[in-house]
Amino acid sequence: MEDFQVLIGGRAGQGSKATGRLIAKVLNRYGYKIYIYEDYPSLIRGGHNFSLLRASRERKRSIKKKIDFLLALNEDTIEKHSEKLDGELLFNSDKVDCEGVGVPIETIAKKHGEKIMQNTALLGAFCKLVGVEKEILKEVISNMPKPEKNMAVAEEAYSKIESKCNLEKCGDPDPLITGNEALSLGALEAGLENYFAYPMTPSTSILHFLADLKQDHNIQVMQPENEIAVINAALGAAYAGKRSMVGTSGGGFALMAEGVSLAAVSETPIVIVESQRAGPASGVPTYNAQSDLKFVLSAGHGDFLRIVFTPGDAEEAFYLTNLAMNMTWKYQIPAIVLIDKDISESTFSFDRSTLEMAEYWEESKNGCGPDYQRYQDTDFGISPICYPGGEATVRATSYEHDEYGTTTEIPEKIVKMQDKRMKKETILKEEIDRLGLIKTFGESDKAIVTWGSSKMAAKEAGKKAGWKVIQIMSFAPFPEKAFREALEGVERVAVVEGNRMGQAADIVERYVNVDQKILKYDGRPFYEEEIVEELEGS
Repeated sequence: MEDFQVLIGGRAGQGSKATGRLIAKVLNRYGYKIYIYEDYPSLIRGGHNFSLLRASRERKRSIKKKIDFLLALNEDTIEKHSEKLDGELLFNSDKVDCEGVGVPIETIAKKHGEKIMQNTALLGAFCKLVGVEKEILKEVISNMPKPEKNMAVAEEAYSKIESKCNLEKCGDPDPLITGNEALSLGALEAGLENYFAYPMTPSTSILHFLADLKQDHNIQVMQPENEIAVINAALGAAYAGKRSMVGTSGGGFALMAEGVSLAAVSETPIVIVESQRAGPASGVPTYNAQSDLKFVLSAGHGDFLRIVFTPGDAEEAFYLTNLAMNMTWKYQIPAIVLIDKDISESTFSFDRSTLEMAEYWEESKNGCGPDYQRYQDTDFGISPICYPGGEATVRATSYEHDEYGTTTEIPEKIVKMQDKRMKKETILKEEIDRLGLIKTFGESDKAIVTWGSSKMAAKEAGKKAGWKVIQIMSFAPFPEKAFREALEGVERVAVVEGNRMGQAADIVERYVNVDQKILKYDGRPFYEEEIVEELEGS
């Protein structure tokens, strides 16, 4: 099989997500490239959960409408997804009576282990269905808790059905990683020392992941009482010389907006991960959106520079978070990594070569003597950065100030500091232009312009429809030169993004006429077929 999709569904607590991850590990051993989209409601208990796993010989990070294998832990899964099934149905015959391949997974789980192991029974049955060798199944189960019991459950389910196909090895395994895990590792490679967050889906797993790593990487991970405390604590740590990052979603970032301005005027380095979900307000908390772009570009009062990076998959989340950490310390301006639920919580086969792109930028310690000027007006506006505890007196203030950090209301000094901070823009833009933060895929006189997670489906759709795809990975500063070069020879432009108002399209229209906006705002990611249909119908 070259490219296929597996949907695993059930009610919350039945283990659909765990089953999807186990199947991914099995298929990964055959060399398939994996992408898993997770779908679940904002409920403590109950509700329909499912994982949609795409396995392909090439890297494909979007979902298709067609399901090749439907694995149903309950009847509700069949009712909700059978219309999209064009292949095999594997179901729990203890709960469901219908046409397809039935396995009494609950009975098997209770017989050899515990009821909770029914997801292992489903794994065993699926492996036999697609022709997975039993030895590979054993390898995966050997890393699970209670491997003997789980293997007994899987083996009986494996023996209950006949194979419908025979998988063949198509490559080497890759690490399986979520977007949140990838960006966390990118930050660590850039010297992350402190992480502050208040839990807010879909950024919460960054907090959990880094907390698990804090001993190995000697970092501090803290959950303050709210998002205002989060950003202020992070700024305090950064003032003391600790590389700090915070994570949140749109509602939490709203509370941090004043802190963004504080970072700007005090020139305190800070990285903010803003993982978008559907709004406004609480919106649809566990579903996807790309509707915070204009918000993060303008949040905070006053005029100041910021960095806003928009990764479109796990590798870009790793690289751009690493870059944001380095650039915030280099330029002493706030840096925002704007991702979304689809990247944060989805699982990817991670390209190891991305690790070679990680860097650590080390700040200079020059100029930290008794006459230290924290806000020295240099040629490019970047002042020497020193920390409390040495010979230098290190001031930081939310008030306008002179070069030493002493507050001021003198008109000439106000203008001087405003201009000093904005002088950074020239070399910052030059560096952004050099970094290649506009990606292109394919060649055509018609182009899809996209950003964030929509890049994944747009890339596949562009390939099928014969359109060039242009991906924007930095909106502040905007890589104008590279963008104009990517548009050379393009006569028709469609913008693909996950919001109602066409937020990126408004920015793109500053540089080129937008002929078509393909927008999706129902909380779900694009199907590649949806984009193709819109392009062909235009």
